[in-house]
Amino acid sequence: MEMKPLPSNLPRRKHSAILRETLEMQGKCFLDIGCGNGGLVRLLTREGARAIGLEVAWPQVARAIAAKPAGEERYLLGLGEALPFPDGTFDCVVFFNSLHHIPPESMKGALAEAARTTKSGGSICVMEPIADGAYFKVMQPVEDETVVRAQAYEALQAAAEEPSLEMASEIIFEAPYKELSFEDFLGGLVAVDASRQPRIEAHRDTLEAAFLQTAEFRDAAYWFYQPSRLNLLQRR
Repeated sequence: MEMKPLPSNLPRRKHSAILRETLEMQGKCFLDIGCGNGGLVRLLTREGARAIGLEVAWPQVARAIAAKPAGEERYLLGLGEALPFPDGTFDCVVFFNSLHHIPPESMKGALAEAARTTKSGGSICVMEPIADGAYFKVMQPVEDETVVRAQAYEALQAAAEEPSLEMASEIIFEAPYKELSFEDFLGGLVAVDASRQPRIEAHRDTLEAAFLQTAEFRDAAYWFYQPSRLNLLQRR
């Protein structure tokens, strides 16, 4: 699929602000597929939702469990394309910067599973980084996700053509990313995928130079702005 050029002067908005405006959270049941360290699960819990985080790898689940809980959130091991839940369990299933990490051949299945486990009238929220912007270009030598991010968007568009789903909205914006140091930036790359470590070492000097040159340094931190897209699919 040919990607549309990004609009100029994208609004700069936090992920959390976009999600609060888009999703009804109070009293709702959420599943976060690819929950990472559980940051979104805890946000949802603080907003009054009943939230479960799902991760494919134990180290990520362990990080989520080790964090200070926001309430009664839960974390489980599992695959997005084989969800261990009955039909119609959730008011909303979320892929927060995670759909492109699912193997391309499994993206369609993961979205189908999300639809299966979402209640009629519920929604599937897909937040994805766009393959553009300074942050993306800094990490590109470690892993160029141009193709896989496009494949995730294609899978999302195909899912919207299914009889049980319709595309309710699409929001494009720039999300701020804060890194306290170059080492924290590297640590985040490895936390997502430990197999990146050898490539990081091979490109370490180039990465550091690009990081320091590109980031906006203020308030004792390094800031980037990542073009991002939120798509909301409605379950019929």
